[in-house]
Amino acid sequence: MATPPLTADKVMPAILNGGPTQRESAAKPRFAAGQAVRARCFNPTGHTRLPRYVRGRLGTIERDHGAHVFPDSNAKLQGEKPQLLYTVRFAARELWGEAANPADAVYLDLWEDYLDAA
Repeated sequence: MATPPLTADKVMPAILNGGPTQRESAAKPRFAAGQAVRARCFNPTGHTRLPRYVRGRLGTIERDHGAHVFPDSNAKLQGEKPQLLYTVRFAARELWGEAANPADAVYLDLWEDYLDAA
């Protein structure tokens, strides 16, 4: 069920109580630590938390965080659509080419809908 935006009187209690996003899910992870993945290359209308600079790029699963609220659907009041959330490591050279430092990397927490097996 969609949750409407907070009214002014509910903002402070929400901040004080926190806003946990972890949810129960029977879904089995599609990916495991060490697995190569490719961030999907898509351009949705509206909200997404998948940065453009990683779309279509190869990364490696570092960690599975369990199921969490999917922000793309939740922001549109289409429901929480809980799904698995992973930390993905992208080598700097994969993102910015040979001029990038080979020791550098970017770590992003990405939902399963953003990823394909590589």
